Amino acid sequence: MKPQAMRVLLTGAAGGIGGELARSLAASGARLLLAGRDQAALQALASSLGGPERATTCAADLREEASLLRLATTAAAWGCNVVVHAAGRPAFGAAPLPAAQLREVLDTNLLAPMLLTQALLPHLQAQPAAQVLFVGSVLGSLGVPGFAAYGATKGGLRAYAQALRRELGGGPVRVQLLAPRATRTAFNDDATTAYNRATGTAEDAPAAVAAAALRLLVDEAAERTLGWPERLAVRLNGAFPTLLDGVFGKHRAALAARRPHAGPSTQPRPAP
Repeated sequence: MKPQAMRVLLTGAAGGIGGELARSLAASGARLLLAGRDQAALQALASSLGGPERATTCAADLREEASLLRLATTAAAWGCNVVVHAAGRPAFGAAPLPAAQLREVLDTNLLAPMLLTQALLPHLQAQPAAQVLFVGSVLGSLGVPGFAAYGATKGGLRAYAQALRRELGGGPVRVQLLAPRATRTAFNDDATTAYNRATGTAEDAPAAVAAAALRLLVDEAAERTLGWPERLAVRLNGAFPTLLDGVFGKHRAALAARRPHAGPSTQPRPAP
């Protein structure tokens, strides 16, 4: 779809990738409905993009059903024909992670985009042409130590996008997936940044990811994975799932170095 024809609902608009994508879309001629939890940040971004003629806002917490449905209703009434799911929560660290953190990352990264897409499908299917773009991750196709929970949410998102694309094939709604590699944004805390450096993980600028997302929307390809050798690793992992198990020693060591020394166990030992 040409950017000038796009009316884009963009979730996670105030984030690192979301903000860059908003700027890229607006500069290309698209109109935007910016969604996120921080209304002040959304309004500041909308103002920087040219105000109401180019961008409007709708504050919403996608983890809350009423808020999510209100966003869907607003987006449909506004006439969106493109949905970009860029909202997300991080989850880095060795297992086990706190149960509350697991629930938050699952709700935000996987359940919310599924529910929002479902809520908007009747509206989107009534458009002459529409697109739904899920911003996934290389980690959804390539299991990396320290990102088990986050990778699970992105792997689920990839499976959902793929199945929905096949389900809706032949209709007006085109379903797409962009899988970036590590990106230099505030999404990564100090521990994640240190881990990426220790393991030699390549990082892209958010503007590069935003440019790739815009290209994907325009050329309407189904899926795209960013980065080399990440694309090769994803293909190898898909064809030979255990082949890469032995190459993550450096990652395990970096992850283990973050664990506090537990000391001797105080739990009773089982009887021999």
